[in-house]
Amino acid sequence: MSKVRRSEEEAKNRSGAGAGLCACPREIGHSGAPVSISERRALGCPAVAARSAGILVHRRRGGKLEVLLVHPGGPLWAKRDRGAWSIPKGEYGADEDGLAAARREFAEELGLPAPEGPVADLGEVRLKSGKRVQAWSVAGDLDVGVITSNTFELEWPPRSGRTIDVPEVDRAQWFGLQEARERLNPAQVALLDRLEQLS
Repeated sequence: MSKVRRSEEEAKNRSGAGAGLCACPREIGHSGAPVSISERRALGCPAVAARSAGILVHRRRGGKLEVLLVHPGGPLWAKRDRGAWSIPKGEYGADEDGLAAARREFAEELGLPAPEGPVADLGEVRLKSGKRVQAWSVAGDLDVGVITSNTFELEWPPRSGRTIDVPEVDRAQWFGLQEARERLNPAQVALLDRLEQLS
């Protein structure tokens, strides 16, 4: 994923409050990389709700189901925990395959490929911002101590004209379902319920 310079508000949008993906890359020669709403307008793209695709990795430990969640990086999220975590996910274009995009974004956010194996479609949830998140689940395991996330440029402090490199994800962790429901973005909790029904 290419680096994009973002303001404080745009960085908030990136985590589910309005960032979007240009839906018309061919017409305007845009690469299809994630951009903010203001950038999309400047490029002449139509206003469309952002779409993300993600993978919920799960495993069993001591007979109990655990899921892998990630925490967004940067100063905006440093002191936020409950309700701030997410499944690994990222935005994708109308001409992209959702599952392929989910695998790509997983690798970009964690620096590791998503586990291979049968996947289950968990359907779609809609965040408070209006962004739609399509998710799949897959069984697997990985060492959260070795993740390496990609980065983006953030204007910080706000309106200072200075930028810092911020990781998309600053950490990943395995949670049991009860704790995951408390840590996860509330709109994504439905994905845990669907996973539990399938397990």
